[in-house]
Amino acid sequence: MKMSADGKTGDIFIYGEITQYAWEEYGEKSAKMFQQELEDLGVVDTINLYVNSPGGSVFEGVAIHNMLKRHSARVIAHVDALAASIASVIIMSANEIRMPSNSMLMIHNPWTWVSGNAADLRKAADDLDRIGESAIVSYLAKAGDKLTEEKLREMLDAETWLMAEEAYQYGLCDVVEEENKMVASISEDLLEKYKNVPKQLVSSRDRLISDEQQAKRQRLKELSKSNLECLKLVLGDD
Repeated sequence: MKMSADGKTGDIFIYGEITQYAWEEYGEKSAKMFQQELEDLGVVDTINLYVNSPGGSVFEGVAIHNMLKRHSARVIAHVDALAASIASVIIMSANEIRMPSNSMLMIHNPWTWVSGNAADLRKAADDLDRIGESAIVSYLAKAGDKLTEEKLREMLDAETWLMAEEAYQYGLCDVVEEENKMVASISEDLLEKYKNVPKQLVSSRDRLISDEQQAKRQRLKELSKSNLECLKLVLGDD
């Protein structure tokens, strides 16, 4: 979070996964962290929200969306490289969405892991339907008459990746800017999670990340997994 010299504009960054148990050093963001950043900004006229995120927790993202929606400041969302999944819902809260021509928006139906008996599985499916309806309301509110509900549902079913110009045509973006040199920071695990990741997104990521950077990211990934296992052990002991 950054404040301008005149105190009238604040910048907030979502540069990683959105999760309840966020590790700030890895760029992750939780609703609680975001709430604290909003409070630290104080009273401002404009909030610039910079996003480069593969998505994450639906409920954390919905909470962030609603915080921004309630805020008195004018919110301008900047998709620096990628706003995918729940991150795409978050930016729908903005008064204005700006996307460089080489940035992307990804929308899809929510999904989850579930175990249990038949009743548990049916309830999980019903819950997902309700969660999905919440996202549909956000997309349609932003798109206006540029996107029908029928077309939106079709796109959600297909896990649709939109370039900036396409997002603009559907009313999910207000301004298309000149392309930038950023690359969406998506881990291999997250790339594997989605079905229709565009080939150019994968190839551009591989080209611009050096071997040294790849090795560093792999070490961080292994450290993160180790920390997660330790956390599970501690929570299990409780």
